[in-house]
Amino acid sequence: MRIVVAVVGKPRNAALASAIGEYETRAARYWPLEFQEVREERAAGISADMVREREGQRLADRVTGTRVVACDATGKAMSSEAFASWLREEREGERDVGFVIGGAFGLPDSLLNSSASRLSLAPWTLPHELARLVLAEQLYRAGSIVRGEPYHK
Repeated sequence: MRIVVAVVGKPRNAALASAIGEYETRAARYWPLEFQEVREERAAGISADMVREREGQRLADRVTGTRVVACDATGKAMSSEAFASWLREEREGERDVGFVIGGAFGLPDSLLNSSASRLSLAPWTLPHELARLVLAEQLYRAGSIVRGEPYHK
């Protein structure tokens, strides 16, 4: 199993970029991870729907051949333990998983509807950079849970 995390844009804040990098590095100790950043669409002169569609297509292209999980506030909320258990089952089933995190306008309906599942990272709307950090930390936490390590208390 490989995990692909496809996100729109690069972190702009240096401190946030550092935290994201730290947790992505930690998570990669437990899972075969691949991080894909796609170009953010300029919103000047086009509709939010068009921005979502263009970014969504770029994201979809990066997770081709995976079980796509759309990170969206309307998705299923899981405890850290449940998320770890789900990832363990995916690994045992040898399925590649592709998480997608939309940009400032979110994910298009086409990608939400075609995804295998939706995952809520929080009941709130998160900036996409913060959503990436939350997912990276939970991937790290899930790895520590699966291995029975003390990080998850």
